[in-house]
Amino acid sequence: MNKNNYLILKTVSGTFEDILGKTRQVLMQQGFGVLTEIDLSATFKNKMDITWPRTIVLGACNPPLAHRAMSADANVSVFLPCNVVVRENGSGRVEVAAINPEIIGHVMQSDALVEVVAEVTAKIRTAFENLV
Repeated sequence: MNKNNYLILKTVSGTFEDILGKTRQVLMQQGFGVLTEIDLSATFKNKMDITWPRTIVLGACNPPLAHRAMSADANVSVFLPCNVVVRENGSGRVEVAAINPEIIGHVMQSDALVEVVAEVTAKIRTAFENLV
């Protein structure tokens, strides 16, 4: 795997709030729910008094795919849920990023995960393509 393929990234125009809402929507359309939400910029401000561009990490989970992956190899749970980051990029645009799930198969070197990882990757890519 090429080192540049570790990330799925889309840069979109719009307000941070609109893109955050759209990201939730396109993930839901692909069967993902958001289990967690971490506001890193607020955490940096509250804990260290550092101002940081708005950055929210959504912990997204597609339960049937997570179950299939964990049935293939329970250790895959260290990679769950799928983190989807929505962040201001400083140029008036918003970036939405996620780790490329194919990395998981590469790191774990598990043939049993190949099919489910490919399906998760396709769903995340589809979700990101629908961010317009």
